Amino acid sequence: MEFIADCMLGKLAKWLKILGFDVIYFPKIEDKELLAHARKEGRVLLSRDHALLDMARGLKKLFIESEAWEDQIRQVLDHFSLWREVAPYSRCLGCNVKLKPLPKSQAANLVAPFVLKKADSFAICPSCGQVFWPGTHFDDMEDKLAEILDKKKA
Repeated sequence: MEFIADCMLGKLAKWLKILGFDVIYFPKIEDKELLAHARKEGRVLLSRDHALLDMARGLKKLFIESEAWEDQIRQVLDHFSLWREVAPYSRCLGCNVKLKPLPKSQAANLVAPFVLKKADSFAICPSCGQVFWPGTHFDDMEDKLAEILDKKKA
């Protein structure tokens, strides 16, 4: 499922990408242009703006109820029954493309030596070339993901 999030939902868009979902997001965009993207690409519109959703005739859409991004994620995953499709860290946060595994030996020329020493796994974006690895922020992200995903099990 492919999404487009309005400018009020940047954190939701980011975390849906972290969970492996295809989401495009523009921090500044006119409503008509946003709707044109959604129509052209067949994306589901996520918004907290009733007026925008009213203009989105014929589009799949979801009104996001909460202001809290964790609740927003749960709402999207529940509404579209996507819990089994969660694939954390599988998408580039910059350009939204699926990441490819990168052997540590090939990462040697792409990351700093201290990163190569500390990290065991790497992935690369085939579009922009950015390299990803479980860095210092990884534990915090894992805790947040566990909290979100564990609440589904409860």
